[in-house]
Amino acid sequence: MADMSSLFRRRSPAPQDRLVTLVRKPGCHLCDDAQLVVEKVCGDLGVPWEQKDITQDSRLHDQYWEQIPVVLVDGEQHTFWRVDEERLRKALTG
Repeated sequence: MADMSSLFRRRSPAPQDRLVTLVRKPGCHLCDDAQLVVEKVCGDLGVPWEQKDITQDSRLHDQYWEQIPVVLVDGEQHTFWRVDEERLRKALTG
């Protein structure tokens, strides 16, 4: 008989179906550090990523100004200020 829990377990999207967004501003050293981590993890996993300039988007500015850099995974806030490589990797694969 099949394990019933496997029937109800939510499947995580494949890494290539995810999207990581880095919300940053120009001249921000923490943003540069965060971008290096995002580039590495996304490159390793084949996950698309984008960056958005908080100075060019009033909605992002109002929402995240005191937290940049901010990393979103599939539009949901994952972390801010410092990006932990292993935590991001786990969020994208598990």
